[in-house]
Amino acid sequence: MAANNAPRNNVFYRTQTWRYPKIVKGEGVFLYGENGKRYLDACSGSAVANIGHGNAEIADYARGQMARIAFTHLSRWTVDTIEACAEKLASWTPGDLDHVYFVSGGSEAVETALKMARQYFIERDGSSSKWKVISKWNGFHGNTLGALSVTGISGRKKVFDPILLQFPKIPQFYHYRNPWGCGTLMETSVKAAEALESEILRQGPENVMAFISEPVVGSACPGIHPAPVYFQMVRSICDKYDVLWIDDEVMAGCGRTGKKMAVEHFGGAIPDILCTAKGMSCGYTPIGAAVASEKVFNAIMIDGSGSFHHGHTYAGNPLSTGIACKVMEIIEREHYIDNAAVQGEYLLAKLEELYKYPIVGDVRGKGLMCGIEFVRDKTTKEPFETKQNIKGKITEYCLERGIVPYPGGGSADGVRGDHIQITPPITISREEVDILISALDAAIKQVCDELR
Repeated sequence: MAANNAPRNNVFYRTQTWRYPKIVKGEGVFLYGENGKRYLDACSGSAVANIGHGNAEIADYARGQMARIAFTHLSRWTVDTIEACAEKLASWTPGDLDHVYFVSGGSEAVETALKMARQYFIERDGSSSKWKVISKWNGFHGNTLGALSVTGISGRKKVFDPILLQFPKIPQFYHYRNPWGCGTLMETSVKAAEALESEILRQGPENVMAFISEPVVGSACPGIHPAPVYFQMVRSICDKYDVLWIDDEVMAGCGRTGKKMAVEHFGGAIPDILCTAKGMSCGYTPIGAAVASEKVFNAIMIDGSGSFHHGHTYAGNPLSTGIACKVMEIIEREHYIDNAAVQGEYLLAKLEELYKYPIVGDVRGKGLMCGIEFVRDKTTKEPFETKQNIKGKITEYCLERGIVPYPGGGSADGVRGDHIQITPPITISREEVDILISALDAAIKQVCDELR
């Protein structure tokens, strides 16, 4: 029986083992509890609150938009805010990714991309045997059934396996634990890309419709990323075998890594469909999007039936699109993406100083999307046993010191492997980074002291 620590009320919380302190206010990078305690939001919730909390400009805008028009259904109407947000997001996505299908979050964006990929081949060819999606271990793409089917974390999927599609998985560009014995990130990246081609051939190119990957990995293995050659090879392989490349930027997109979209770090390769969500609205409203290339859009909407067989009630919501457009406008005006690049470089350098502790096995990141992996033995990379709950202890000690990391596990073998994600708001200052690092350092030291 689970420990009953959650508040006793009518909320179906995610776990009964957590006590859920109550937050009463957010301001900038800080959250404030009902007891007055201040927390630096070192993970932006889950890489969501990218411009911080309590933005008065957005609150004022939302009031006005709500009074003007809050809801229409996209099957019948269009609104200026929907069109403006699509235009703004298209200006942020690379290449010819210009056709925006709005949804309410990241899992829905991935589901949309999967359906879009399948319909693309049906519309283009009249019929198609292509239906499989190749994804990767140590990758997370969402909790709806389609998104969970392409997720590569066995611990999160086990309960639901009988009702999931058993899509093929290949190794991640996870250099720290790469299965090939590679000595450099470049070598790991090449091997990981070659694994895609091998799997396409194993499954049969006539059966494979898409490959999905995060450019910088989020909660499944936070902060890992490849050398630029990886996505250049992916683009070439997908073209060779007539496979669509889906770029999952639900966490990494919209400025978090120091670029408008994280794929821009990797040599100019352009995906066929890009998924994004969290940083689009920075938590001020639920929204996400699947952005299609000209090739995909034209096959369905111009040269094909002209109708995408998919939809959600809140897809293209005029209130949410208006708020998201205002958020992106503020990010541009205040140069927050540049700040993410500058402060991200400083943050990563400070995190690397934590290698002084015997349990810090790997530090990695891009911009303000960083991760730390904890190990029992640095030489062998042996993970801690799950019952030791290292990620939980570090989280507790961080909270005591007023910072909020994002804990995760399973990176070593799907079950074992402790890590935390550090993804503070992209508005963070150098002084606030120092506050974060000071508290994190002390929390890790406390765990090390207890393990002696």
